[in-house]
Amino acid sequence: MKKFHLLFGALVILLVVAACSPSDEGSSTPESSEQNGDKKVIDFWHIDPGVREEVYMEAVARFEEKHSDVQVNVLQIPNDDYKQRMVVAMSGGNPPDVFHSWGGGWLEEFVQSGQVKNLNDEDIDFSQFAEVALDNSTYDGNVYGLPLGLSPYVFYYNKDIFAEHHLEVPETYDELLTIIDVLNENNVIPIALANQPKWPGAFFLMYLADRLAGENLFLEAYHREGRGFDDPAYVQAGVYIQELVERNAFNPGFNGISYDAGQGRQLMYSGQAAMMLMTSGFVNNMRDESPDFEEKMGVFNFPALSEGEGDPSNISAGASPVWSVSENAEHADLAVELVKELTSVETAQAFVDRTGTAVALLGIESSDPYVQTFMELIGEANSIQFPYDQVLPPALGELHKDTTQEILGLTMTPEEAAAQMESKAQEELE
Repeated sequence: MKKFHLLFGALVILLVVAACSPSDEGSSTPESSEQNGDKKVIDFWHIDPGVREEVYMEAVARFEEKHSDVQVNVLQIPNDDYKQRMVVAMSGGNPPDVFHSWGGGWLEEFVQSGQVKNLNDEDIDFSQFAEVALDNSTYDGNVYGLPLGLSPYVFYYNKDIFAEHHLEVPETYDELLTIIDVLNENNVIPIALANQPKWPGAFFLMYLADRLAGENLFLEAYHREGRGFDDPAYVQAGVYIQELVERNAFNPGFNGISYDAGQGRQLMYSGQAAMMLMTSGFVNNMRDESPDFEEKMGVFNFPALSEGEGDPSNISAGASPVWSVSENAEHADLAVELVKELTSVETAQAFVDRTGTAVALLGIESSDPYVQTFMELIGEANSIQFPYDQVLPPALGELHKDTTQEILGLTMTPEEAAAQMESKAQEELE
């Protein structure tokens, strides 16, 4: 089990962030977590719209049928707002009983401040989960979250646009650059990017650094054993990103466009843009927003760098959702039972069959072509890299997103960004 570095002052950090947060209208759940008549109430927060939400609601309905004395209040919060809302709720002493997380350093902050229930003593069969996914929410040998989804980050592309311009799926980064040039010549936006929340653009830095130097680069920088975040490979990854910007690889104004609002996805649906690097949540969004686009859509992994040392089978992926229980949940035993229902075989099967996303449970099969593709990528991967902003301590993860956004905005040099990351890493990780 992966052991994350302990972070000091986590609760203080949460309180400071909460104090600085803007007012948050409409943030309360439909009911309080107090008794609702004769029923016990469990508050459940998640981030997913569309078919994913339908799958969760069906799991909630099964749970309520088994527990007729319980009412589950469900609140869906858009991804870009969710983390701040959780920090405010946790620091204010009013967290939901069951909540979505991504594991990693983000969940660990709450674990270290004693706000997440240890699941080791519960009646849970941990062997049913893929080890790489369960490790992501395990700290010092204790499990604090159960993963449902396992989402590779891949390029989605418009097959019709590729066919029209006689383009083939790129196997090398140089081939990707050629595609970008051809699309620009034909007035097609090469890559749709909605980087106001910063994490979509950060995928490019992660992949380029991996393709340049391999998966051990991040592990050494994170564990402070060898290379750091100022390694030349990180600088070169930033150089490549700025070359993409100068090559007009992205849509105008990309750093100010919200992902949740859907403008970036609309560029894909409408045929204005040809590609987007995104999580498998894109499939869920597409089927909810523009199902006709599915017949045009293809998938490919981030291409290899000819001069790089990284294994081109490596993928970046997120464990999401990971379901956790608040340490102070009034009905903790029932909250745990809800988490078990949200990661049951029935829920996992519905998830892979209907959302286009692979799952962290073993032995689940699907006829969905996207799930099959994602499972192939996962199965063939030499290494799986979870997002930096979810693995790293929050302050360092936020700096990673901030500096990458500035690299994309051409307002910071790659050398400056790498130096800031390494300096902060020395504070946070050593």
